[in-house]
Amino acid sequence: HAFLWQSQSANNCNTFLIDGPQRILIDPGHRDLFGHVEEGLAEIGLGVDDIDVVICTHGHPDHIEAVEMMRQTDLQFALHQDEWQWIDGVGRQMSAAMGIKVDNFEPDFFLKEGSLVIGDLTLSVYHTPGHSPGSVCLHWPETGALFSGDVLFNQGLGRTDLPGGNGAELKASIKRLAGLDAAFLLPGHGGFIQGARDVQRNFEQVESFYFAYI
Repeated sequence: HAFLWQSQSANNCNTFLIDGPQRILIDPGHRDLFGHVEEGLAEIGLGVDDIDVVICTHGHPDHIEAVEMMRQTDLQFALHQDEWQWIDGVGRQMSAAMGIKVDNFEPDFFLKEGSLVIGDLTLSVYHTPGHSPGSVCLHWPETGALFSGDVLFNQGLGRTDLPGGNGAELKASIKRLAGLDAAFLLPGHGGFIQGARDVQRNFEQVESFYFAYI
Protein backbone atom coordinates (compact mmCIF):
# COMPACT_ATOMS: atom_id res chain seq x y z
CA HIS A 1 0.00 0.00 0.00
CA ALA A 2 1.24 3.48 -0.87
CA PHE A 3 0.27 6.59 1.09
CA LEU A 4 1.58 9.21 -1.31
CA TRP A 5 2.08 12.77 -0.13
CA GLN A 6 0.51 15.10 -2.69
CA SER A 7 0.12 18.43 -0.88
CA GLN A 8 1.81 21.42 -2.49
CA SER A 9 1.76 23.48 0.71
CA ALA A 10 3.81 21.35 3.12
CA ASN A 11 6.76 19.00 2.75
CA ASN A 12 6.38 15.37 3.73
CA CYS A 13 7.41 12.03 2.29
CA ASN A 14 5.66 9.07 0.72
CA THR A 15 4.91 6.26 3.15
CA PHE A 16 4.60 2.61 2.19
CA LEU A 17 3.07 -0.37 3.98
CA ILE A 18 3.89 -4.01 3.37
CA ASP A 19 0.83 -5.76 4.75
CA GLY A 20 1.49 -9.36 5.69
CA PRO A 21 1.80 -11.51 8.82
CA GLN A 22 4.33 -8.88 9.90
CA ARG A 23 3.26 -5.36 8.91
CA ILE A 24 6.14 -3.11 7.86
CA LEU A 25 5.78 0.66 7.52
CA ILE A 26 8.46 2.46 5.50
CA ASP A 27 9.18 6.17 6.16
CA PRO A 28 6.30 7.44 8.36
CA GLY A 29 7.14 11.12 7.71
CA HIS A 30 6.61 14.21 9.85
CA ARG A 31 4.85 13.86 13.18
CA ASP A 32 2.36 16.68 12.59
CA LEU A 33 1.60 15.46 9.06
CA PHE A 34 1.12 11.80 9.99
CA GLY A 35 -2.64 12.13 9.62
CA HIS A 36 -2.51 11.16 5.95
CA VAL A 37 -0.90 7.85 6.93
CA GLU A 38 -3.45 7.24 9.68
CA GLU A 39 -6.23 7.92 7.18
CA GLY A 40 -4.68 5.51 4.69
CA LEU A 41 -4.33 2.82 7.31
CA ALA A 42 -7.93 3.31 8.44
CA GLU A 43 -9.15 2.80 4.87
CA ILE A 44 -7.76 -0.74 4.95
CA GLY A 45 -8.95 -1.40 8.50
CA LEU A 46 -5.64 -0.85 10.30
CA GLY A 47 -4.21 1.51 12.88
CA VAL A 48 -0.79 2.38 14.25
CA ASP A 49 -1.12 -0.38 16.84
CA ASP A 50 -1.13 -2.92 13.99
CA ILE A 51 2.35 -1.97 12.76
CA ASP A 52 5.11 -4.40 13.73
CA VAL A 53 8.21 -2.82 12.19
CA VAL A 54 9.03 0.71 11.05
CA ILE A 55 11.92 1.14 8.63
CA CYS A 56 13.32 4.54 7.70
CA THR A 57 15.37 4.85 4.56
CA HIS A 58 17.29 7.70 6.19
CA GLY A 59 17.12 10.09 9.13
CA HIS A 60 15.94 13.41 7.74
CA PRO A 61 13.00 14.80 9.74
CA ASP A 62 10.50 14.53 6.86
CA HIS A 63 11.00 10.75 6.90
CA ILE A 64 11.64 9.89 10.53
CA GLU A 65 9.92 12.37 12.83
CA ALA A 66 6.67 10.41 13.27
CA VAL A 67 8.63 7.51 14.71
CA GLU A 68 8.69 9.38 18.03
CA MET A 69 4.91 9.21 18.44
CA MET A 70 4.77 5.64 17.15
CA ARG A 71 7.20 4.41 19.80
CA GLN A 72 4.29 4.42 22.25
CA THR A 73 3.21 1.15 20.62
CA ASP A 74 5.01 -2.20 20.72
CA LEU A 75 6.89 -1.98 17.44
CA GLN A 76 10.47 -2.34 16.27
CA PHE A 77 12.29 0.57 14.60
CA ALA A 78 15.17 0.04 12.17
CA LEU A 79 17.72 2.35 10.56
CA HIS A 80 21.20 1.93 9.12
CA GLN A 81 23.96 2.25 11.73
CA ASP A 82 25.83 4.90 9.70
CA GLU A 83 22.67 7.00 9.66
CA TRP A 84 22.18 6.68 13.39
CA GLN A 85 25.78 7.77 13.98
CA TRP A 86 25.13 10.80 11.77
CA ILE A 87 21.87 11.63 13.60
CA ASP A 88 23.55 11.22 16.96
CA GLY A 89 26.41 13.49 15.87
CA VAL A 90 26.16 16.19 13.22
CA GLY A 91 22.44 15.59 12.82
CA ARG A 92 21.73 16.70 16.39
CA GLN A 93 22.01 20.33 15.30
CA MET A 94 19.43 19.86 12.54
CA SER A 95 17.11 17.99 14.87
CA ALA A 96 17.44 20.48 17.71
CA ALA A 97 16.52 23.33 15.37
CA MET A 98 13.24 21.53 14.68
CA GLY A 99 12.53 20.63 18.30
CA ILE A 100 13.30 16.94 17.78
CA LYS A 101 14.81 14.96 20.66
CA VAL A 102 17.32 12.62 19.05
CA ASP A 103 17.41 10.19 21.97
CA ASN A 104 13.81 9.19 21.21
CA PHE A 105 14.88 7.73 17.86
CA GLU A 106 17.50 5.17 18.81
CA PRO A 107 16.84 2.08 16.64
CA ASP A 108 15.85 -1.29 18.05
CA PHE A 109 18.05 -2.89 15.41
CA PHE A 110 20.29 -1.70 12.61
CA LEU A 111 19.83 -2.35 8.92
CA LYS A 112 22.78 -3.99 7.19
CA GLU A 113 23.69 -4.58 3.58
CA GLY A 114 22.17 -7.89 2.46
CA SER A 115 19.03 -9.85 3.28
CA LEU A 116 16.56 -8.64 5.89
CA VAL A 117 14.20 -11.38 7.04
CA ILE A 118 11.05 -10.32 8.89
CA GLY A 119 8.71 -13.23 9.46
CA ASP A 120 8.17 -14.90 6.10
CA LEU A 121 9.25 -11.80 4.15
CA THR A 122 12.74 -11.23 2.77
CA LEU A 123 13.91 -7.81 1.62
CA SER A 124 17.30 -6.91 0.17
CA VAL A 125 18.94 -3.93 1.87
CA TYR A 126 21.33 -1.73 -0.10
CA HIS A 127 23.46 0.86 1.64
CA THR A 128 23.18 3.80 -0.75
CA PRO A 129 24.96 6.88 0.64
CA GLY A 130 25.00 10.22 -1.11
CA HIS A 131 21.82 11.93 -0.01
CA SER A 132 22.85 11.11 3.55
CA PRO A 133 25.61 8.87 4.95
CA GLY A 134 23.39 5.96 5.96
CA SER A 135 20.66 6.07 3.33
CA VAL A 136 19.32 2.66 2.35
CA CYS A 137 17.14 1.39 -0.45
CA LEU A 138 15.01 -1.73 -0.10
CA HIS A 139 14.38 -4.21 -2.90
CA TRP A 140 11.58 -6.75 -2.62
CA PRO A 141 12.65 -9.38 -5.18
CA GLU A 142 9.37 -11.27 -4.99
CA THR A 143 7.43 -8.31 -6.38
CA GLY A 144 10.15 -6.27 -8.08
CA ALA A 145 9.43 -3.29 -5.81
CA LEU A 146 12.32 -0.89 -5.17
CA PHE A 147 11.85 1.52 -2.27
CA SER A 148 14.37 4.20 -3.17
CA GLY A 149 13.92 6.77 -0.39
CA ASP A 150 15.50 10.06 -1.41
CA VAL A 151 18.24 8.46 -3.49
CA LEU A 152 16.23 8.30 -6.72
CA PHE A 153 12.93 9.81 -7.81
CA ASN A 154 10.70 9.73 -10.84
CA GLN A 155 12.78 11.97 -13.13
CA GLY A 156 15.08 13.15 -10.37
CA LEU A 157 17.55 12.32 -7.63
CA GLY A 158 18.22 13.29 -4.04
CA ARG A 159 19.87 16.56 -3.06
CA THR A 160 23.45 16.50 -1.82
CA ASP A 161 23.74 19.96 -0.25
CA LEU A 162 22.56 18.95 3.22
CA PRO A 163 25.09 17.88 5.88
CA GLY A 164 26.41 14.42 5.02
CA GLY A 165 25.52 14.68 1.33
CA ASN A 166 28.03 13.59 -1.30
CA GLY A 167 27.51 13.77 -5.06
CA ALA A 168 30.07 11.13 -6.03
CA GLU A 169 28.58 8.65 -3.56
CA LEU A 170 25.05 9.37 -4.77
CA LYS A 171 26.00 8.65 -8.39
CA ALA A 172 27.68 5.40 -7.37
CA SER A 173 24.62 4.38 -5.36
CA ILE A 174 22.25 5.03 -8.26
CA LYS A 175 24.46 3.03 -10.63
CA ARG A 176 24.29 0.09 -8.21
CA LEU A 177 20.51 0.23 -8.09
CA ALA A 178 20.25 0.39 -11.87
CA GLY A 179 21.39 -3.23 -12.05
CA LEU A 180 18.46 -4.53 -10.01
CA ASP A 181 15.43 -6.28 -11.44
CA ALA A 182 12.91 -3.59 -10.51
CA ALA A 183 9.35 -3.44 -11.82
CA PHE A 184 8.22 -0.65 -9.47
CA LEU A 185 10.15 2.43 -8.39
CA LEU A 186 8.67 3.67 -5.11
CA PRO A 187 10.50 6.88 -4.14
CA GLY A 188 10.38 9.01 -1.01
CA HIS A 189 8.75 11.92 -2.84
CA GLY A 190 6.70 12.36 -6.00
CA GLY A 191 4.98 9.75 -8.12
CA PHE A 192 5.98 6.13 -8.54
CA ILE A 193 6.93 4.29 -11.73
CA GLN A 194 5.41 0.96 -12.79
CA GLY A 195 6.92 -1.32 -15.40
CA ALA A 196 10.47 -2.62 -15.69
CA ARG A 197 11.17 -0.79 -18.95
CA ASP A 198 9.98 2.53 -17.56
CA VAL A 199 11.99 2.05 -14.37
CA GLN A 200 15.13 1.35 -16.37
CA ARG A 201 14.45 4.27 -18.67
CA ASN A 202 14.22 6.51 -15.61
CA PHE A 203 17.66 5.34 -14.46
CA GLU A 204 19.07 6.17 -17.88
CA GLN A 205 17.44 9.60 -18.03
CA VAL A 206 18.58 10.55 -14.54
CA GLU A 207 22.15 9.54 -15.29
CA SER A 208 22.29 11.31 -18.65
CA PHE A 209 20.77 14.57 -17.39
CA TYR A 210 21.41 15.00 -13.67
CA PHE A 211 24.79 13.36 -13.11
CA ALA A 212 26.55 16.34 -14.66
CA TYR A 213 25.18 18.63 -11.93
CA ILE A 214 26.28 16.76 -8.80
